[in-house]
Amino acid sequence: MTPTGPCDAPDVVDVVALGESMVTFLPSRPGRLADVPSFERGIGGAESNVACVLAAAGHSARWISKVGDDAFGDHLVETIGAYGVDVAHVRRDPGRPTGIYFRTAGDRAGDAHEVAYYRAGSAASAMSATDPDPAAVRAGRVLHLSGITAALSGTCLDLMCELTTRRPGRPLVSFDVNHRPGLWRDTDAPTVLRDLARGADLVFVGQDEAWGLHSAEAVRAALPEPEVLVVKQGAAGATVFHDSEVTFVPAPRVDVVVAVGAGDAFAAGFLSATLRGLPVRDRLRHGHLMAAAALTVPGDLATPPAREHADRLAALDDAAWGRLRLGPGWTEETQRADEEVRTP
Repeated sequence: MTPTGPCDAPDVVDVVALGESMVTFLPSRPGRLADVPSFERGIGGAESNVACVLAAAGHSARWISKVGDDAFGDHLVETIGAYGVDVAHVRRDPGRPTGIYFRTAGDRAGDAHEVAYYRAGSAASAMSATDPDPAAVRAGRVLHLSGITAALSGTCLDLMCELTTRRPGRPLVSFDVNHRPGLWRDTDAPTVLRDLARGADLVFVGQDEAWGLHSAEAVRAALPEPEVLVVKQGAAGATVFHDSEVTFVPAPRVDVVVAVGAGDAFAAGFLSATLRGLPVRDRLRHGHLMAAAALTVPGDLATPPAREHADRLAALDDAAWGRLRLGPGWTEETQRADEEVRTP
């Protein structure tokens, strides 16, 4: 499946990503939040992360959201815009703040990992089905969403239900399940997320968040509707179900710095290759390479590898791909090497 989208529309972009972004505070050293003396400011949001990575990789991307009419809102809009993302359709809410959060260093899946969210009542949580400009949303060849938005409020869930309803002429709808249990309270999250995923064309889901199902095939049986289903299986790799075909690609070995941001980066790499019409195997490999870029830096966002180099790595034979190992600085090193090769 390669998205075509409204190619005759004057405002067409490759990807529209809709969802909340927050100002993040990253610790200056490992330890409990109570013990960390200082934090470095950054940005974080599943959908805006995808938009930033795609823009850095040479695609046209638009981020749609709400932020407060405050300094943190200014920071988000300016920082995301600096990646080359179109932020003209981000609305400001003078009555609600921009969300922020603090986290500890290290793997999000670890028992010692802490995240402190200050997003209740945020500007983005007030988004509703009447908020986004329909023309701005439909202008993407791909509309990328995540399950995080559905957890923010009842009106956000209404918006997600509207955007994932199948109707003629809509863009290709990409949905990352992104189940964050801490964001869900009295709602049956698995049922809600499964229903939203069924309305999408392309779905990303981690096997560890797939409703207690223990195989990629079981996930596919639970989600037969999406034309493309990507089941992420951690360090082992990922499996794509596309119509009647099943493709598994192992992940390369990665010297992980911090295990955050990989899921968003993987989605961006897969979407980038999808937009370019590459084969399914190469879409998975580009997803793995973008994830490796994120895993080898401290923050949520990393500089993607140069497209030419990523294409060369994605084209490796199976044996060479299996020997691939990526560590900190690998994207900058490959870019420098490419520059040296091109310099007479």
